[in-house]
Amino acid sequence: MLPLIALFAQATAPAAVPTLAPPAVAAPAANPAVAPVKVRLETAAGPIVIAVDREHAPLTAANFLRYVDAKKLDGIAFYRAVKVGDGYGLAQFGTRNDPKRTLPPVAFEPTSKTGLSHVDGAISMAMAKPGTAAGDFFVVVGDLKSMDAHDNDPGFAVFGRVVEGMDVIRRILGSPTSPTDGIGVMKGQMLSPTIRINTARREP
Repeated sequence: MLPLIALFAQATAPAAVPTLAPPAVAAPAANPAVAPVKVRLETAAGPIVIAVDREHAPLTAANFLRYVDAKKLDGIAFYRAVKVGDGYGLAQFGTRNDPKRTLPPVAFEPTSKTGLSHVDGAISMAMAKPGTAAGDFFVVVGDLKSMDAHDNDPGFAVFGRVVEGMDVIRRILGSPTSPTDGIGVMKGQMLSPTIRINTARREP
């Protein structure tokens, strides 16, 4: 299997349980300024709801929300399904460098900085190298923590997680792909047909 970083050439031990419970402490009030924002994708395969993590990945989250608020994701599609094992992989969607839809690249926020990880349902930025991510995104199916930053590998930038509709993501991952479409490592990974995203909107 190719290292997962190559897939985008294109585009602690648990704490011991105390014997006595500590005194109860009131949980701090949630800060609405950094609360997750839910975004609903209405797709041809069904609805998907993403919780966008503005607290831990503020730059990357803001980038995604700019696309949503400007309606630049309306009418795009899931176009790629990468299967890396039984029940593992990723489903990719985005603007595919369409100049009418694509905004300038966003600064890179590695998982080593955000504390987020490529666990099942995580949404992350597709990129060729740090600093080039713009309008293409992928959702992870299964835990693929090898895509996190480690050693000299920058990994990819997680900025949220699917909270509803992972069944839809799994259907997309299992959808037919073209044996001939795609260049390099992407050959054979391009969905045929693609799966349209009708609308992307913040939930109230």
